[in-house]
This record gives sequence, structure tokens and C-alpha cells, in this order.
Amino acid sequence: MNETSSSLSSSRLKILRKLFPGEDLLSHPADTLAYSYDNSQRQSLPAAVVFAREEEQIQALLEYCNQWRMPLACRGKGTGTAGASIPPAGGLALSLERMKKILEIDPANRLARVQPGVTNRELQQAAAEHGFFWPPDPTSAAVCTIGGNLACNAAGPRAVKYGTCRENTLGLHAVAGNGVLLRTGVRTTKGVVGYDLTRLIIGSEGTLAVITEATLKLTPLAQARRTLQATYKNVQSAAMAVSRIMAQPVVPSALEFMDAQALSMVKNYSDPGIADDAGALLMIELEENATAIDDAAAQLAATARISGCLGVQIANNREQVETLWRTRKALSPALRNVAPKKINEDVVVPVSHIPELIDGLTRLAEQFAITIVNFGHAGNGNIHVNLLIDPDDPAQMQAADACLNEVFDLVLGLGGTLSGEHGIGLVKREFVSREIDDPTLSLMRQIKTVFDPLNILNPGKTLP
Repeated sequence: MNETSSSLSSSRLKILRKLFPGEDLLSHPADTLAYSYDNSQRQSLPAAVVFAREEEQIQALLEYCNQWRMPLACRGKGTGTAGASIPPAGGLALSLERMKKILEIDPANRLARVQPGVTNRELQQAAAEHGFFWPPDPTSAAVCTIGGNLACNAAGPRAVKYGTCRENTLGLHAVAGNGVLLRTGVRTTKGVVGYDLTRLIIGSEGTLAVITEATLKLTPLAQARRTLQATYKNVQSAAMAVSRIMAQPVVPSALEFMDAQALSMVKNYSDPGIADDAGALLMIELEENATAIDDAAAQLAATARISGCLGVQIANNREQVETLWRTRKALSPALRNVAPKKINEDVVVPVSHIPELIDGLTRLAEQFAITIVNFGHAGNGNIHVNLLIDPDDPAQMQAADACLNEVFDLVLGLGGTLSGEHGIGLVKREFVSREIDDPTLSLMRQIKTVFDPLNILNPGKTLP
């Protein structure tokens, strides 16, 4: 197979084959197709796909790309939903999935060093052998890579207590867009020397630098865990309960929310054992030391029992835990079954404004005659707003576009942000200027130019 895109000459292909020998380079369209899309359902065919195994290869590749003015996009396993890993048409896709070494687990200093292709699950398993875990836990943890987690600052349910990638990363090795090798951060939990480039690169979606190694902060596994499930008559009562729970000294390690539409879909998909009159549900998880866990669970259950609460259950064994989580875990397959091409936004508002957000979304669903399903990480105000539409119906698509504009206006009006963990990528870039003012965007573009003067890395992503 030697057919290649017209943008990749035979001389350039020869150079790439020398740098990425054998199976580490794909150039036939039939082979590169699998790397032309991600979970955003966007697609763009690259001229070639290269698989890096060493940092030096990435440096050399970026030097060539700058010479050739050839853009590239990095990717891990392609689980992102914002299109950040979509390759530029006729450019290169740089896969980091084969850089998958766990370089160090250091229990004494509570850290791990890993390459970007290590999956979240592989890191968790390695850390657990020493009594630790890495807090970020996106839904795709079984397959998503650490590099991808860092690129979009992925989080998950545990972020409410333990924070996101930015709070749990000590330092990075990265290659900037101009080919310069960077060493950022520290191996200690304190360090204020220089600007914080680690946190700048995390969440930049591969537009500034290619992460080649990460030093991660590990957290000891909790001695004990309790799972609670609380049901409510309506979303307003559940949202008020979230505000009360997050105002208490006991911080849950997960606080998940489902509205009436979400519960209805799950009931049509399976039997979750939820009361028919339940209009909202909270899944609450606590992690504490063994002596404090029962008192903490009782305190949190009492806090959750506000007006409109239908009941609170506390699981006492693994079987009961699995039963309580069954409803939440059934939601994703139920949504895929009902609306495989739904619009999924992961907005965030201050926790105290969740009731206003839910009220506003209910009004918009009625106004635009669109079914909106809301669920997500209520403990930090990160709500996944799902617009269920038929993409083949022009009228529905037009209504969805108008509705989405109103959703973003609502979120920003409540002091919120347009994305909590999915990132910006291609999908949301044109909305960014609603949240960030012109002077700040101008500074961000200047920063991009310093790292990547020829706009080689992931052009057209993140910034409008």
C-alpha cells in the first residue's frame, strides 16, 4: 500500500518512514481512516498517521513539520467529544498510544511518572498496588489515555473532592510547537519558581505542546466508602439538596445528578427500582477513614432529607452499592439507544445556581419543543445538558441551534462556564468569545504564537 495524500510528497514520506519505521507509519487512506475521527463524530482524513515511541522522535517530527509548514494533531484513543483530536485535512495525526510506559511509582513521595499513552485504568491499577490512586476518573477511564486526560483537563465524578488534572499533576515533559523540549513543574507538592507552565499546557488541547511525560500526584486510597442514593419529587428539590450538601464540612467524593427525563429513559431501558413519582435522583459517595465513615454518612443523609425528598438509602455491602449505582450506569446506554446523535454539552455553574439552571433548561425545552435530559457532576455544578434531536430533520436542527444559543446565554448569565471537562476543540470554539473578552483572547493568541509560531499544532482548535 503506497497510495498517499497529494499533500505528502514521496520525499517527505521517505523522511517519515525513516523516523517512524515499519508499522509506526500509516499512509494509505484505508489505514488512516480510523484516525480521522473521534467521539465528537467530526472527521477529517490525514495524509499520514505516525506512532511515536520516543520523545526524540516527536522533536524531530515537529522540526520537519515546521520546515514543511505541515500541521498535525495529537491523539490518544480518540474518546474526546469536542473534536480536539481531529487531524487537519492533508496534515498529520500523531498518535501517542504506543508511548505507554509507567516509568515510576514512588509511594514515599506520592507520585507517579508516566508516558502519555498509559490508560487511566492502567495507572489506577499500578497505583492501587501501592495503596494509591490518581483522582481524575472520566467515564472512559478503561480506554482513555493520560495524555488525553491532560490535554482536555478531564475530570469525572471524583473531581468534586479531589480536583481535576490540573490539581493532580506536578510537572510535565513536553515538546512545544517550535520543536523545543520543555521541562515544567516540580516533583514536590510545593513550588513557585517561574510561571506555572504545567497548568497552562494542561487543558490546552495540544495547541501549545505535545506532552511526552507527566509527573502525577497520587492520593492514598480511602479506608472506607459509603454509597447513598436520594430521590426527590422534582429537580428543584434535588438541586437545593446539592447546595445544602456542598455547604457541609463532609465533602462527598462523588455527587451525581439525574433529572426526570433521564430517569424516564432509564426506566424504559431497564428496571432501576426507582419510585414512579421520582422526579430527580442524587447518587452520593463518601470516602473517609474507617472510624468516621458511618457518622459522616448519617450526617450527609440527614442533610439530603429536605422538603421534597422521597427517601435516602445507604448501601451497607457491595451488592447494595451495585444496586444503587445501577440507575446511573444504565443512563449512557439508554441515551445511545434513544438518541445516538444527541447534542451533549457539559456546562458548569456555581453550585448555588443549579436550581436556576435546571428551571431555565426546563423553560427552554418547552420553548423549543426539544427533549432535554440533564445529568452530571452536581457537586461542582458540572451538568451534562443533552438535547435529543433528529439530525436528519432540518427543523429540529434549526430549533436545536437556537436552543443551544439560549442554553449558553443562561449558563453565562449565572456566572458559569461553557465547558467543564469535555474541552473546546472544534465543537465549541466559536462560542468561546462569549465567555472570554477580546483583550484576554488576544493575550491567549500571543501565548499560542510563542509556543507555536507557525501554527503547526492543532490549528483551528480551542481559540475562536
